[in-house]
Amino acid sequence: MTTSPQSPTPSATQSQAEDPASRPTPRPTPRTVGQLRESGHRLTSLREELRANLVAALREGRDPWPGLHGFESTVIPQLERAILAGHDVVLLGERGQGKTRLLRTLVGLLDEWSPVIAGSELGEHPFDPITHASKRRAAEEGDDLAVEWRHRDERYAEKLATPDTSVADLIGDVDPMKVAEGRSLGDPETIHFGLIPRSHRGIVAINELPDLAERIQVAMLNVMEERDIQIRGYVLRLPLDTLVVASANPEDYTNRGRIITPLKDRFGAEIRTHYPIALEDEVAVIRQEADLVAAVPDHLVEILARFTRALRESSSVDQRSGVSARFSIAGAETIAAAALHRAVSQGEDQPVARVVDLETAVEVLGGKIEFETGEEGREEQILEHLLRRATAETVRAHFAGLDLGLLVQAIEDGALVVTGAQVTGRDVLAGLPVLGESDLYDQVCERLGATDDGSRAGAVELALEGLFLAQRISKDSGDGETVYG
Repeated sequence: MTTSPQSPTPSATQSQAEDPASRPTPRPTPRTVGQLRESGHRLTSLREELRANLVAALREGRDPWPGLHGFESTVIPQLERAILAGHDVVLLGERGQGKTRLLRTLVGLLDEWSPVIAGSELGEHPFDPITHASKRRAAEEGDDLAVEWRHRDERYAEKLATPDTSVADLIGDVDPMKVAEGRSLGDPETIHFGLIPRSHRGIVAINELPDLAERIQVAMLNVMEERDIQIRGYVLRLPLDTLVVASANPEDYTNRGRIITPLKDRFGAEIRTHYPIALEDEVAVIRQEADLVAAVPDHLVEILARFTRALRESSSVDQRSGVSARFSIAGAETIAAAALHRAVSQGEDQPVARVVDLETAVEVLGGKIEFETGEEGREEQILEHLLRRATAETVRAHFAGLDLGLLVQAIEDGALVVTGAQVTGRDVLAGLPVLGESDLYDQVCERLGATDDGSRAGAVELALEGLFLAQRISKDSGDGETVYG
């Protein structure tokens, strides 16, 4: 649900590359204002454009929010109502809830191509110039005024709010180079515009809004309400057509900073996000976002999803900071890396993650969790306990009704099953006790859809781990090996 601030996620990029419908269509042909007028093009405001495209998507049954899971009946309806109402939006939620991804998805509601005055600093519409320079050019050139076309991706700007962000960054400032060229300070063309004016006829997103210093937030008040900008001694009545969206962590109101009340009042919609409510949505997020270098069977992804959800419910974890979806995503990537490491070092043909690789995730992911103060020194125990609980729940979900008594009996009779981070799946299968004519191993693998050696070994490992957690067999780990006996 959430991704890096400056680029789309790999999964999103791959899906666009594979979907022919997502490829840009050719640019429209009009190259002058006269040609644009003859084509029948009509000027609409940004909010009208977003509203019309959302209504069209809903009527056609298209999903305007691809890649978002778990928001269908909660966040999405609120956001759609805000867009239909033409409101600026602030999303409130803990880290890793998909706020940034949701904001970026708004780009899909813009027209694919939009005309602008060629060379205009603010990307003004050819029918509606707003700066002095563009108005002068429009008056001088008339129907010959050159037109360029911007793709919708160019109409979205994103800024990560930091304490050192200045008014010049967001709104603008006097450009000393333009003054040095001979213009007077009273000339409005000496102004260098900031991010928000440059997002005219587009969407500007500000991540972690409370991190902006309060004096910087004050500079946004006129932009949000009167839609004009004030720079030093200038008051420019520029009718900016911009949608301002923002994200914030509710904790920021009391810890690092806050959204000042006048600015908060200017956002038409304040929407609370949340972590996935259903287990299937949690799994879908991991599958979508994780960049896996080896096969990770579904039951391991399910364990990681259950593990993450258990952490979010634990009284030992500081829930004010949340447990990000990045935790489970990084966990899946870690166990995939462990499987690849084993395959390369032991000569396996196909790297497949197994239950034994889950220990590597616990070792490296503890730093992503904020524990309560009284739990100091017990962090690893808490993680191991919750991982065992998640594993046991997954075992019950997949092996309910399957009698593993023959395997238990073989182990009670002295059989040992050896596995480990550097033990190949083929070696695990070769070391399993013989169960006579029983097809128990086949039944275990069938429950999990395991067909190759790595997956079959992983399925049997899950059954063995379930028996250990149910205290029907023992387990001894050390020196890179795990022995069930």
